[in-house]
Amino acid sequence: MVKVLFICHGNICRSTMAEFVMKEWVRRHGCGDMFEIASAATSREEIGNDTHWGTKEQLDRHHIPYTKRKARQMSRADYEQYDYLIGFDAENLREIRRIAGVPAGQKDSKIRLLLDFTDSPREIADPWYTGDFVTTYQDVARGCDALGKALTAEC
Repeated sequence: MVKVLFICHGNICRSTMAEFVMKEWVRRHGCGDMFEIASAATSREEIGNDTHWGTKEQLDRHHIPYTKRKARQMSRADYEQYDYLIGFDAENLREIRRIAGVPAGQKDSKIRLLLDFTDSPREIADPWYTGDFVTTYQDVARGCDALGKALTAEC
């Protein structure tokens, strides 16, 4: 089983979007039982809150099912439990490393940006600040497609 944890600042926008997009991707490709997919935050700001309405709107628009959930913060134990800890920007990666206890600058193939799996690696902007959930969805969908293809190549 491949275990993937998507992690952003608050766990209500990008990481939840990626969680549900990836769950649907593996379901559509017939390999859902081979994956454990979840999401978390690096901060405590949104703990207990459900997915942001802008994320839900994009998921609805693209027929991606989602469930009611509560934001949670990543823990050090998550580093041991998950095979991939996927962030969306450099700040996410710094905080993931801090929480996981991975020294700054140390290479770690478990901790990556989502778009690292595409041919155009870069950060994904936080729609909490930009208000642009459409572009965030496009980036997340592209990243999840590339991640899914990379991880299912071994199937």
